[in-house]
Amino acid sequence: MARSRFVYTLKEVAGMISENLELVEELTANSDNITEGELVYVRDGSEDGTKALTENGIDDLQNLLADIRTWDGGIRQFLVDEQCDPEMI
Repeated sequence: MARSRFVYTLKEVAGMISENLELVEELTANSDNITEGELVYVRDGSEDGTKALTENGIDDLQNLLADIRTWDGGIRQFLVDEQCDPEMI
């Protein structure tokens, strides 16, 4: 499959797939959750830059979300296991 030439910021991805931005950020905080090369860091003039996903990365994210939702406890348990900020949970 040809590589996509487009990347989408996490904010745009969250809107595209109708998910909470903070959840998308949490899922992509661990780069092992997305296939190598599908999560990229973009320099945007800020100190930290921003993350973006390719189209394949978006598919990976959606598949991961669907998988997590089948687990006992679903998204909430995932966030607890990842030791997320309790206010986020």
